[in-house]
Amino acid sequence: MTTTAPAGDLDQLAKVLAGYDRLVVAFSGGVDSGLLAWAAHEVLGRDRCVAVTAVSPSLASSERDDCRRLASRWGLRWLEVETDEGARPAYVANGPDRCYHCKSELMDRLAPVAEAERASIALGVNVDDLSDHRPGQQAAREGGAVFPLVEAGLTKEAVRSSAREAGLDIWDKPAAACLASRVPYGTAVTLGTLAEVAQAEAALKALGYRDLRVRHYGDLARLEFARDDLSRAVADRRRVVAAVRAAGYRYVTLDLEGLRSGNLNAAIFESS
Repeated sequence: MTTTAPAGDLDQLAKVLAGYDRLVVAFSGGVDSGLLAWAAHEVLGRDRCVAVTAVSPSLASSERDDCRRLASRWGLRWLEVETDEGARPAYVANGPDRCYHCKSELMDRLAPVAEAERASIALGVNVDDLSDHRPGQQAAREGGAVFPLVEAGLTKEAVRSSAREAGLDIWDKPAAACLASRVPYGTAVTLGTLAEVAQAEAALKALGYRDLRVRHYGDLARLEFARDDLSRAVADRRRVVAAVRAAGYRYVTLDLEGLRSGNLNAAIFESS
C-alpha cells in the first residue's frame, strides 16, 4: 500500500475523510474515485472503509480489470456488486435524465452494503463536476451520498495533481465515462449497442489510441480522438476503419474537432 504522507490538497482531503466514521466508496477505477478510495483507506483503514465497483454492461471490461488491479496494488478492501440499470425503462429510453436513473440503481445496490458496514456512501464527485449536466448527482444526494472531494474543494486538476503526489499511477488516466454516454439522447440504450461500442473502443485502444470515444449513431460510428492523434488516425485509417467495422458498424467517420468529453450534452442546451 502506498505510504506517501498527505500534503497540500491531500492534507485537506485527509481532514475531510477523518470526519467520517465509516465509508463505502463507489470505485470505478478512474482518477476521482481512485484517489478517494485510496485516501479513505489511508485515513480510515481497511476496517472502516470498503471500495465497491458496480458491474454492468455499461462498464468496459478493461475498467473492471483496472479496479481489480488497483485494489490489489493499493491493498484496498474491495468488492463488486452487479447493477441492472438496463431493467429501468427510463434508463433504456435514454433521455437527458438517463444518468439519474443509472445513479439511482447504483445507490439502491450500494445501500445494503452501506447498511451492513454502518457506513456512508461516498462518490468521487469533484468541484468541476458541479457545473456540468450531471443529473446523477441529484439521485446520489437523494440516496444520502457524500462527496468528500467537493468538501475538500478539489477541482479536477487538483485531483490529478494530488493523485500524482500520492504516487498513484492513475493520475494521468484519461476520463472514462460509462459506455452509455456514447449514445445520443433519444436513442435506446441496449445491450447490443453497449457491446458494439465496447468492442470498437477496445479494438482502437489495441491499436495504441489511449484517449477516445466511439459515438454510436445506428450503423454509423463517429470517432473522437485526442487532437494530437487526429493526423495519426487519418494516416492509419485502414486499420481504424477495419477495427470499427469488425464491431458491427457499417460507416466510420472521424470528428475533426477531436475528443470533447460529454459533448453529447450540447443537444440539451441547444434545445432549451
